Amino acid sequence: MPDEESQKERINRELIELLNELRVALPGVQVLFAFLLGLPFTNRFHEVSGTSKALYIVALVTTAIASAFLIAPSVYHRLNFRTPYKEHIVFVANRMAVAGTSCLALAIGTSVYVVTSFLYGSSLGAAVAALVGLLLAWLWFGLPLLRRRHDRPPATSRARSRGAAVRLR
Repeated sequence: MPDEESQKERINRELIELLNELRVALPGVQVLFAFLLGLPFTNRFHEVSGTSKALYIVALVTTAIASAFLIAPSVYHRLNFRTPYKEHIVFVANRMAVAGTSCLALAIGTSVYVVTSFLYGSSLGAAVAALVGLLLAWLWFGLPLLRRRHDRPPATSRARSRGAAVRLR
Protein backbone atom coordinates (compact mmCIF):
# COMPACT_ATOMS: atom_id res chain seq x y z
CA MET A 1 0.00 0.00 0.00
CA PRO A 2 1.50 3.37 -0.98
CA ASP A 3 2.29 5.89 1.70
CA GLU A 4 -0.64 8.15 2.51
CA GLU A 5 -0.22 11.85 1.95
CA SER A 6 0.65 14.07 4.86
CA GLN A 7 -1.77 16.72 6.07
CA LYS A 8 0.36 19.39 4.37
CA GLU A 9 0.32 17.46 1.08
CA ARG A 10 -3.45 16.97 1.37
CA ILE A 11 -4.07 20.68 1.97
CA ASN A 12 -1.81 21.63 -0.97
CA ARG A 13 -3.62 19.13 -3.23
CA GLU A 14 -7.04 20.37 -2.11
CA LEU A 15 -6.09 23.98 -2.80
CA ILE A 16 -4.78 23.13 -6.27
CA GLU A 17 -7.93 21.10 -7.03
CA LEU A 18 -10.17 23.94 -5.88
CA LEU A 19 -8.34 26.58 -7.91
CA ASN A 20 -8.45 24.32 -10.99
CA GLU A 21 -12.20 23.83 -10.54
CA LEU A 22 -12.67 27.59 -10.34
CA ARG A 23 -10.79 27.94 -13.63
CA VAL A 24 -13.56 25.86 -15.21
CA ALA A 25 -16.43 27.94 -13.75
CA LEU A 26 -15.00 31.42 -14.28
CA PRO A 27 -15.11 31.59 -18.10
CA GLY A 28 -18.80 30.66 -18.04
CA VAL A 29 -19.55 33.38 -15.52
CA GLN A 30 -17.55 35.92 -17.50
CA VAL A 31 -19.32 35.09 -20.78
CA LEU A 32 -22.74 35.28 -19.12
CA PHE A 33 -21.82 38.57 -17.46
CA ALA A 34 -20.63 40.06 -20.76
CA PHE A 35 -23.86 38.98 -22.45
CA LEU A 36 -25.96 40.50 -19.68
CA LEU A 37 -23.99 43.75 -19.64
CA GLY A 38 -24.56 44.21 -23.36
CA LEU A 39 -28.21 43.17 -23.48
CA PRO A 40 -29.81 46.53 -22.53
CA PHE A 41 -27.93 48.23 -25.35
CA THR A 42 -29.51 46.08 -28.04
CA ASN A 43 -32.20 47.56 -30.30
CA ARG A 44 -35.06 45.39 -29.01
CA PHE A 45 -34.41 45.45 -25.26
CA HIS A 46 -37.15 48.06 -24.82
CA GLU A 47 -39.63 45.35 -25.88
CA VAL A 48 -38.79 43.18 -22.84
CA SER A 49 -41.67 42.99 -20.36
CA GLY A 50 -41.54 44.43 -16.84
CA THR A 51 -41.20 40.98 -15.24
CA SER A 52 -38.40 40.05 -17.62
CA LYS A 53 -36.62 43.35 -16.92
CA ALA A 54 -36.83 42.67 -13.19
CA LEU A 55 -35.47 39.15 -13.68
CA TYR A 56 -32.80 40.57 -15.98
CA ILE A 57 -31.60 42.69 -13.04
CA VAL A 58 -31.64 39.57 -10.83
CA ALA A 59 -29.56 37.73 -13.44
CA LEU A 60 -27.13 40.63 -13.80
CA VAL A 61 -26.63 41.10 -10.06
CA THR A 62 -26.36 37.37 -9.27
CA THR A 63 -23.81 37.01 -12.07
CA ALA A 64 -21.79 39.86 -10.56
CA ILE A 65 -22.04 38.23 -7.13
CA ALA A 66 -21.07 34.84 -8.61
CA SER A 67 -18.04 36.49 -10.21
CA ALA A 68 -17.05 38.00 -6.88
CA PHE A 69 -17.38 34.70 -5.00
CA LEU A 70 -15.60 32.65 -7.68
CA ILE A 71 -12.70 35.08 -8.04
CA ALA A 72 -12.36 35.67 -4.28
CA PRO A 73 -10.54 32.39 -3.46
CA SER A 74 -7.63 33.32 -5.73
CA VAL A 75 -7.37 36.78 -4.20
CA TYR A 76 -7.75 35.36 -0.69
CA HIS A 77 -4.93 32.92 -1.42
CA ARG A 78 -2.71 35.64 -2.91
CA LEU A 79 -3.18 37.94 0.09
CA ASN A 80 -2.40 35.09 2.48
CA PHE A 81 0.47 33.64 0.43
CA ARG A 82 3.20 32.05 2.55
CA THR A 83 1.21 32.32 5.75
CA PRO A 84 0.51 29.33 7.96
CA TYR A 85 -3.23 29.57 7.21
CA LYS A 86 -3.46 27.35 4.12
CA GLU A 87 -5.99 24.94 5.64
CA HIS A 88 -8.20 27.89 6.61
CA ILE A 89 -7.78 29.32 3.10
CA VAL A 90 -9.01 26.03 1.58
CA PHE A 91 -11.98 25.94 3.98
CA VAL A 92 -13.04 29.55 3.27
CA ALA A 93 -12.37 29.25 -0.47
CA ASN A 94 -14.54 26.14 -0.65
CA ARG A 95 -17.45 28.04 0.91
CA MET A 96 -16.90 30.94 -1.49
CA ALA A 97 -16.94 28.52 -4.44
CA VAL A 98 -20.21 26.94 -3.31
CA ALA A 99 -21.78 30.39 -2.80
CA GLY A 100 -20.55 31.49 -6.22
CA THR A 101 -21.87 28.37 -7.88
CA SER A 102 -25.25 28.87 -6.19
CA CYS A 103 -25.42 32.44 -7.52
CA LEU A 104 -24.36 31.23 -10.95
CA ALA A 105 -27.20 28.67 -10.99
CA LEU A 106 -29.70 31.42 -10.17
CA ALA A 107 -28.18 33.70 -12.81
CA ILE A 108 -28.36 31.00 -15.48
CA GLY A 109 -31.97 30.20 -14.63
CA THR A 110 -33.10 33.81 -14.70
CA SER A 111 -31.15 34.49 -17.90
CA VAL A 112 -32.85 31.53 -19.56
CA TYR A 113 -36.20 32.94 -18.46
CA VAL A 114 -35.46 36.40 -19.87
CA VAL A 115 -34.39 35.11 -23.28
CA THR A 116 -37.00 32.34 -23.59
CA SER A 117 -39.88 34.53 -22.44
CA PHE A 118 -38.85 37.25 -24.91
CA LEU A 119 -38.83 34.75 -27.77
CA TYR A 120 -41.77 32.49 -26.85
CA GLY A 121 -43.75 34.09 -24.02
CA SER A 122 -43.62 34.04 -20.25
CA SER A 123 -45.30 30.65 -19.77
CA LEU A 124 -42.74 28.77 -21.84
CA GLY A 125 -40.00 30.96 -20.40
CA ALA A 126 -40.99 29.98 -16.87
CA ALA A 127 -41.22 26.30 -17.78
CA VAL A 128 -37.85 26.19 -19.52
CA ALA A 129 -36.16 28.21 -16.75
CA ALA A 130 -37.65 25.88 -14.11
CA LEU A 131 -36.37 22.81 -15.98
CA VAL A 132 -32.91 24.34 -16.36
CA GLY A 133 -32.93 25.35 -12.67
CA LEU A 134 -33.92 21.84 -11.61
CA LEU A 135 -31.22 20.32 -13.81
CA LEU A 136 -28.56 22.62 -12.34
CA ALA A 137 -29.76 21.99 -8.79
CA TRP A 138 -29.67 18.23 -9.34
CA LEU A 139 -26.31 18.05 -11.14
CA TRP A 140 -24.47 20.64 -9.08
CA PHE A 141 -25.95 20.01 -5.63
CA GLY A 142 -28.31 17.04 -5.50
CA LEU A 143 -26.00 14.36 -6.88
CA PRO A 144 -22.92 15.40 -4.87
CA LEU A 145 -24.89 15.73 -1.62
CA LEU A 146 -26.63 12.41 -2.22
CA ARG A 147 -23.24 10.74 -2.78
CA ARG A 148 -21.91 12.37 0.36
CA ARG A 149 -24.90 11.22 2.37
CA HIS A 150 -24.64 7.71 0.95
CA ASP A 151 -20.94 7.42 1.82
CA ARG A 152 -21.38 8.70 5.37
CA PRO A 153 -20.94 5.95 7.97
CA PRO A 154 -23.79 5.36 10.43
CA ALA A 155 -23.83 7.62 13.50
CA THR A 156 -22.64 4.84 15.80
CA SER A 157 -19.61 4.18 13.55
CA ARG A 158 -18.74 7.88 13.49
CA ALA A 159 -18.94 8.06 17.27
CA ARG A 160 -16.71 4.99 17.62
CA SER A 161 -14.16 6.33 15.14
CA ARG A 162 -14.09 9.70 16.94
CA GLY A 163 -13.50 7.88 20.20
CA ALA A 164 -10.70 5.92 18.58
CA ALA A 165 -9.17 9.09 17.24
CA VAL A 166 -9.25 10.65 20.69
CA ARG A 167 -7.55 7.58 22.17
CA LEU A 168 -4.83 7.72 19.50
CA ARG A 169 -3.86 11.26 20.48
